[in-house]
Amino acid sequence: MFVFHPVSTDTREQLIDGGLDPDAVASLVRSAIAEDLMGGVDVTSTATIPADQRSVATFGARESGVVAGLPIVAAVVETVCGDEASNVELLVADGSRVDAGTAVARVTAPTRLLLTAERTALNLLCHLSGVASLTRRWADALDGTRATVRDTRKTTPGLRALEKYAVRCGGGANHRMGLSDMALVKDNHVAAAGGITAAYERVRSLEATIPVEIEVDSLDGLREAIAAGADEVLIDNFTPDQMREAVTIRDETDPAVRLEASGGLTFATARAVAETGVDLIAVGELTHSARVLDLGLDFQ
Repeated sequence: MFVFHPVSTDTREQLIDGGLDPDAVASLVRSAIAEDLMGGVDVTSTATIPADQRSVATFGARESGVVAGLPIVAAVVETVCGDEASNVELLVADGSRVDAGTAVARVTAPTRLLLTAERTALNLLCHLSGVASLTRRWADALDGTRATVRDTRKTTPGLRALEKYAVRCGGGANHRMGLSDMALVKDNHVAAAGGITAAYERVRSLEATIPVEIEVDSLDGLREAIAAGADEVLIDNFTPDQMREAVTIRDETDPAVRLEASGGLTFATARAVAETGVDLIAVGELTHSARVLDLGLDFQ
């Protein structure tokens, strides 16, 4: 029976520093390894490699991008190999830009167990680095404007906390983590409640303190949402000219309200949208469509 080891204190602290729950990460890692083993053993590594053999291997970038997920790699290695039997040295910090050929982590561990951990570690590292790299591309495009790129709840089930962490590593901002930490009143909520103001008041009657964002599709809707008391307004499918007018209305009525552009946005139009004066740009593709960053594990 395969033995899962606890994550080291140092790795737990690194995860906490990144805003991650170390127990949740450890549980995810154990599930991923268990899925790979399917209740058995790593047949190939067990058959071909002596149990007492040890190796040094390097995780490295094979293309340029932004790395994210290195403490999670450490958690994978420690879970499989054990903290006392392995050593993981992180050579760069999450959020760093790297070029092809850059070594990002060095691992010393039992060879057989390191190979068992390899694919899970790379799956998470490559995916999260892909999210961070795409986010950085958007963030760079908005540089010099007041706008910040922000993610959505369009995340991989079970990986939301990690994907949103990767967005932060790439220079983006997080929207709500779930359905309870912020209210987002969308068109269907407005229709069911009988209007923007009614929907806002119902939210406030249930939760008096959480932030409330209201989605609108017209300038009149924007005015009503601001008058109702919204903290943020999601202006959906507005043209750049309409966005600029929305910013003017906001500035003249309640400058504290933040405007978030959404709907049909592309990287090609990112700069033009940001220059309208909106505060946030919602980009679902940061988490649901990011291409993995190519990283690999090479034995020395």
